[in-house]
Amino acid sequence: MGLALFDLDNTLIAGDSDHLWGDFLVSEGLVDSDKHKALNEHYYQQYQQGQLDIDEYLSFALGPMAGMTPETLSALQDKFLKKHVEPILLDAAFDLLQAHRVKGDTLIIITATNTLVTQPIADRLGVEYLIGCEAEIEDGRYTGKPEGVPSFGEGKVQRIKAWCAEHQTSLEGAVFYSDSHNDLPLLREVARAVAVDPDDVLRLEAQQCGWEIISLRP
Repeated sequence: MGLALFDLDNTLIAGDSDHLWGDFLVSEGLVDSDKHKALNEHYYQQYQQGQLDIDEYLSFALGPMAGMTPETLSALQDKFLKKHVEPILLDAAFDLLQAHRVKGDTLIIITATNTLVTQPIADRLGVEYLIGCEAEIEDGRYTGKPEGVPSFGEGKVQRIKAWCAEHQTSLEGAVFYSDSHNDLPLLREVARAVAVDPDDVLRLEAQQCGWEIISLRP
């Protein structure tokens, strides 16, 4: 029994929920279409290139939710899950999660995507623990600003270590599954690193380090 850590986007699902959420906001008429589309693509390319300013990005991603209540957001989350997430769920991901449950592992999704987008996805996947970028809330409404340490890059290491301290456990024997070179700090921290349908940079690193490389795609 140990910790089984999973990146979410392009690892457990066949797409990027953060990027898809941006497209969803455009389709719902909640943001300026041309401007939001262009910035959404701009930040996604930065992420892929390992050049993302996470604080700047979170202000962009969370801004449209400013003034919303959790109740208002809930209807959007449900619609997004059905329209954009269900089609990119992976049978092999469900199988992998179940294999770790059977072993008695504690399952944790740790993602740079904010929890407003990812909590419903974690629930759909049946994963109890989620570590993601947090959205600030004041007087029952989202402010559109991030809160706490972003779970991105080295921030994932900080967040999981804080989680371990809170739950009186450690990363000893932990496994982490990810597709992205942005997750190299945490991949290097765990006992067992697994590259899942990796990008080119991570694939090369995995080959050089002797890490497992697997695919969850059909």
